[in-house]
Amino acid sequence: MFWTIPTIMTWTRIFAIPLIVGIFYLPEAWIGPGSKNLVATVMFVLFAATDWLDGYLARKLNQTSAFGAFLDPVADKFLVCACVLVLVHLQRTDVFVALIIIGREIAISALREWMAQIGASKSVAVHMVGKLKTVVQMVAIPFLLFDGLLFGWINTHWWGNGLIWIAAVLTVWSMVYYLQKALPEIRARAR
Repeated sequence: MFWTIPTIMTWTRIFAIPLIVGIFYLPEAWIGPGSKNLVATVMFVLFAATDWLDGYLARKLNQTSAFGAFLDPVADKFLVCACVLVLVHLQRTDVFVALIIIGREIAISALREWMAQIGASKSVAVHMVGKLKTVVQMVAIPFLLFDGLLFGWINTHWWGNGLIWIAAVLTVWSMVYYLQKALPEIRARAR
């Protein structure tokens, strides 16, 4: 089930990364800064929505697969990490936030891989804190990409910065939660 509709939608999140990043490298003679922000924001929102849609379609069309289950979180992590790095480059968020978010993604991905190898992957299954972290990130990132006044009165830079720091806290919290769940297996294997 390599080329199902849900898997193709997941691939679009990976292929979206150079498009979103690249928009900020276009000459200003082609597209102004405000337009770059708007285009990148719209692209991020559209591609991020495929995360929900591909899962829904996989279940609805009975097209779930092990490959899709692997690729979906990888695509999410690539998209989020790439956009966070762009935001650091544009000086719209702190490098410390990027280190927390990217570091956690690497650590938990490695932990999940190891837990799967020892047959204990259920102990690090996705939890509500991880889902909440993802939702807050997916709201904060487009706010920071937009970086202006939304509807003439919502300061997206201010809200985005607040939300990205909340996401960083939830990121650490979820990492601690997963490590605590894995700790009995880690201790048992460390002897």
